[in-house]
Amino acid sequence: MRDLVPESGYYYPNRMARILLDSMEEVMGRNGLNALLNLTNMRHLITDPPPDNLERGFDFAYISNLNGGLDDIYGPRGGRGLALRGGRAMFSQGLRQFGALAGVGDLAFKVLPLTAKLRIGVPAVARIFTQFSDQTSRVNDEGDHFLYYIDRCSMCWGREADKPICFIAVGILQEALRWVSGGLEFRVEELECIAMGAKACVFKIDKEPIK
Repeated sequence: MRDLVPESGYYYPNRMARILLDSMEEVMGRNGLNALLNLTNMRHLITDPPPDNLERGFDFAYISNLNGGLDDIYGPRGGRGLALRGGRAMFSQGLRQFGALAGVGDLAFKVLPLTAKLRIGVPAVARIFTQFSDQTSRVNDEGDHFLYYIDRCSMCWGREADKPICFIAVGILQEALRWVSGGLEFRVEELECIAMGAKACVFKIDKEPIK
């Protein structure tokens, strides 16, 4: 087993962490989640999950270790698939509540054309994480695609890798785009990763939905 990443001093709000653990249980089952928590020295969360509040109390290292633990248990390919599914479940289970707080859940938004929904919705997802957690995110509009930057990333915190590893974030973005667009699927690809030595984790989001 790899060495665990030490605590960072940067945090997710407890509610986001609770949503993350619930979504992992959804895709892995209770026994799978318990095995992951035991492996990553977080067995106390089996019986004492994070409280349902917005206090920033769940260290980035915990998320990074959970992400790495998926690879240790299921291998890189299996871990990637579970991380993607977990990220999608994380948004669908609860992060969309934060979307409503960011102003992308009301009726006026839903009747906008797709281009406007994406122009408003993608930066709104970035603002959710920047506003409610210590994970800093921003978006650049590049014409036919967006570049979504995570300048301080929880998924790969303290890790080194030879390829991008932030598949939970890819899953979150995929599901967020499906929600923002009213059910369409979009291609999301991580181009650069801090774990590879980059200054930021960078994700390319195509504006055209997948046919």
